[in-house]
Amino acid sequence: MTNENEVMRFFKSMRAVMWGFLGVRKGSGQEEDMASLTFVHVIIAGVVGVVIFMTILLLVVKAVLAK
Repeated sequence: MTNENEVMRFFKSMRAVMWGFLGVRKGSGQEEDMASLTFVHVIIAGVVGVVIFMTILLLVVKAVLAK
């Protein structure tokens, strides 16, 4: 049960970080996230988000330059 709870908390952290990347988040949702998320999960989710973003960006640039 604890492992599933940790996984769900990490996915909530990922969701919060992705909303942060987009820059659209309600104040009440942000406060709820701050109360329920852990610092470590947010840092890991941020690093994963940056890696995903950079990979997509590099693939787009390679596709444009290949033409």
